[in-house]
Amino acid sequence: MSVMRGWLRHDGRKGIRNVVAVAYLVECAHHVAREIALPLRENDVHVIGFPGCYPNDYAHLMLERLCTHPNVGAVLLVSLGCESFDRFRLAEFVAASERPVHTITIQRTGGTRAAIAEGRAWVADRRAELDAAPTVAMNVSELVIGTVCGGSDGTSGLTGNPAAGIAFDLLVDEGAACIFEETGELIGCEHIMAARAATPELGREIEGAVAKAARYYETLGYGSFAAGNAEGGLSTIEEKSLGAYAKSGSSHIAGLIKPGDVPPRGGLYLLDVVPDGEVRFGFPNINDNAEIAELIACGSHAVLFVTGRGSVVGSAISPVVKICANPETYRRMHEDMDVDAGRILEGRAELAEVGQEIRDLVVSLGNGTKTCSESLGHQEFILTYKSFEPIGPSCLPA
Repeated sequence: MSVMRGWLRHDGRKGIRNVVAVAYLVECAHHVAREIALPLRENDVHVIGFPGCYPNDYAHLMLERLCTHPNVGAVLLVSLGCESFDRFRLAEFVAASERPVHTITIQRTGGTRAAIAEGRAWVADRRAELDAAPTVAMNVSELVIGTVCGGSDGTSGLTGNPAAGIAFDLLVDEGAACIFEETGELIGCEHIMAARAATPELGREIEGAVAKAARYYETLGYGSFAAGNAEGGLSTIEEKSLGAYAKSGSSHIAGLIKPGDVPPRGGLYLLDVVPDGEVRFGFPNINDNAEIAELIACGSHAVLFVTGRGSVVGSAISPVVKICANPETYRRMHEDMDVDAGRILEGRAELAEVGQEIRDLVVSLGNGTKTCSESLGHQEFILTYKSFEPIGPSCLPA
């Protein structure tokens, strides 16, 4: 059994990183939060936050889950002071997880300079404490891993996505929880996924989630198919869906979850990211980092990101593993890519070989290996408004 090293949290979960999260609670506090983190941005101090002033249950839940993610060791909340976000409730939630937490209110502290000075001093102290924290042994069965694809082209469904699916099969066999998404990019595959569901009831929930996504995009008049996909050789949403579906591998689907739901046990899970109810908030995921943030809010220690056209983004809190499906893209952008899955297309590797490589790279992250996006300083993050209903009992069958 592969053993990694992790940081033990109060709830029994373990993190493969020990990040200080600096979370702004309204866009008006974003600059101050960014300036607080700047001197230590290369020492695992990451900025996250919610730009909206009007409160939103989804956004609050997301920040609760992110601030108590196993990869997070301490949290600084940065408030302007007059926003509607409930900073007191969030601080109490984080404190209950026995993480160090502190709130800076810019209006009360005395303005920009005073808030930055106070924040930097607090973060530096916490960073020193976390750097001295001991680690414990961690098994693959304790991992949660997400996957997403972006900047897809005609090679994504031939190399990168199937290789990620093989890695998922290997990780699930070792007891890890693996999460794939997005229902809006799986239209046409719902019956195939339903046949893989642990129970018929779960299968119907999966079909319903994809149908909801189709209705949502139809109302918007714009589906999850970009001009760049067409330029890269994809012809239809069905073709893109089949490629995206390949990321899921071949394991039985153990459950259907929504953003902020943490898988209760190992297995394969589908993440429904399309809001419930009437269309209220616009395009469900305005870019790939919105999906990455939701995967992390579900507990993902790391996220596999398959790209054909080439994407450079990473993420705050959890490492992003870049799997490049197109060999030409890899040669052009190799400094941003962790895995050259395009060599399958050129006969330089077998699909199973690259899948094993991805699995091994995931495990190496738990022993301190950095991804390319981490080494390059990528810490992208975005959180918008959404609305979800709780999942039902058939979504997580025993």
